[in-house]
Amino acid sequence: MADRILLMRSALQNSLADVGSTKNWDHITKQIGMFAYSGLSNDQVMEMREKHHVYCTADGRISMAGVTSGNVDYIANAIHDVSK
Repeated sequence: MADRILLMRSALQNSLADVGSTKNWDHITKQIGMFAYSGLSNDQVMEMREKHHVYCTADGRISMAGVTSGNVDYIANAIHDVSK
């Protein structure tokens, strides 16, 4: 499980770069554990919920266990859209 979460952290960071985000997302891979603080504001989180139906806590904490190879690109696109 821990290896899969590390893999998904890297996949999310890479996917954010692939979709064109110019923000520094190194904090996603530098963190450890089941959750990642995205750095999104409350307003960005609410926009992501409403527009993309991607859910995380109001402070931007993402459950990395819910990030999969099947949805990581969708999540990255949603994060990028609300954080431009």
